[in-house]
Amino acid sequence: MDEVVERVDALPGRWLRVAVDGAEAAGTGEFADRLVSPLRERGRETVRVRAADYLRPASVRLEHGHHDPDSYYLSWFDTTGLAREVLRPLAADGTGRVLPALWDPDADRSPRLNRVSLPERGVAVVDGPLLQGVGLDFDLVVHLWLSDGALRRRTPEDRHWTLPAFHRYAEEVDPTSLADLVVRVDHPDRPAIIDAFG
Repeated sequence: MDEVVERVDALPGRWLRVAVDGAEAAGTGEFADRLVSPLRERGRETVRVRAADYLRPASVRLEHGHHDPDSYYLSWFDTTGLAREVLRPLAADGTGRVLPALWDPDADRSPRLNRVSLPERGVAVVDGPLLQGVGLDFDLVVHLWLSDGALRRRTPEDRHWTLPAFHRYAEEVDPTSLADLVVRVDHPDRPAIIDAFG
């Protein structure tokens, strides 16, 4: 965690956009949450954004059923909305005004939240699955990597239908090659930054 915070704090820019990418079973939300306090202690106001709050409407997301891994891979997450409402406003020429959530999946409508204004040197930490390879413009990407066995063990049985999507992501996108930092989290109490695979 200290190394990730150091890397983030060393980056230039009016604002920073940091992704914590990985399967839900890897604990992306918890990892991203743990970045907030140490970044704020360094004078970097931080807003948390969850890909789970940037889902597409149920009519699109569930068009092919509730358990279709191809739909999960291709059409569950509103990456266009995430870029428009979070990432572009934090580009060098942006406004610094971020919308923390676009869609409430339980109510299947907008939560109608107010935008958050980040001061300069502020950071948006976005967590979720399948964030790489879709044209999202992050300044730093941390990929939480699980071995196939750990991914299967740590994914709740009622979510096993998503596993083919993560296998496809590994094969087609190869997130470990794109990320700035790869953290092995097979054992959550002993995370380890991976310098190289193979």
